[in-house]
Amino acid sequence: MAVSEEKMKSVLAAYIDGYANSDPEALAGLFAEDAVWEDPVGSTPLRGRQEILAFIGSATADTYLTLDTEIRASHGNEAAMAFTIDTVIEGKPTRIKAIDVMTLDDDGKISSMRAYWGPSDVTELPQN
Repeated sequence: MAVSEEKMKSVLAAYIDGYANSDPEALAGLFAEDAVWEDPVGSTPLRGRQEILAFIGSATADTYLTLDTEIRASHGNEAAMAFTIDTVIEGKPTRIKAIDVMTLDDDGKISSMRAYWGPSDVTELPQN
């Protein structure tokens, strides 16, 4: 059974909101128990909600996501969004331009998250 376009978009919007609210539990709750998180694509994936929660919990306090354009859904169970990440890496303010593609299971939980960004998409920002 396909997840509706509205549901896919609402889940991805809730992902953005979870970072805005620094709420790792709400973010992790969007994922299926056996979800796979690959950020960036080509790195070692996180497997399962607990590994994802551990990563998110360490990242939400200093991380802000801003959509660059509308969230896009598909005719299947996948949706994508292009956004900007403002965060701190090794004590330095950093901006990353990324595109995430997420697959949702039939219950509307994220079963796979793949983040697309490379070295040229990362910019160190001036210190305030």
